[in-house]
Amino acid sequence: MKLQSAGGAGQTSASLTAAIARAHEWQFDGGAQVHASASPHVVRAPFSDPSGVDPEEAFVAALASCHMLFFLAFAAKHGFAITAYEDNAVGVMLKTSDGREWMTKATLRPRVAFTGDKRPMAEEVDALHHQAHEACYIANSVKTEVVIEGQAEGLR
Repeated sequence: MKLQSAGGAGQTSASLTAAIARAHEWQFDGGAQVHASASPHVVRAPFSDPSGVDPEEAFVAALASCHMLFFLAFAAKHGFAITAYEDNAVGVMLKTSDGREWMTKATLRPRVAFTGDKRPMAEEVDALHHQAHEACYIANSVKTEVVIEGQAEGLR
């Protein structure tokens, strides 16, 4: 993964702290490139770019993506066919008593649609979510509380 920023190109060091642009690019090994920026909720425009992915969004997206990939793999091992998987994940940031901000909680809200002859019961879907959470590398690497509020369609 490579990160590039034009940041304060052409600016003097005295003006960099207040006026540096926070937009930058994430370049990944496979060739994907993502436009990124500080959150406009934290750094006002024009120093942030609302069209860019901010690190906090990427953090929640990484948790949701990791969970989904393991969930789909475990569901396939059990012979369950999935026609749709959608997650509207959200993160909550709070300040510690000493003023540091951190992502205290990420709530994943996966909505899964099953089809086919072999369909799970609600308890089996819950077990798949638990198994996916336990296996997720990202969830295992952070102190953020990760909550799964799953919904499923097409159950038996």
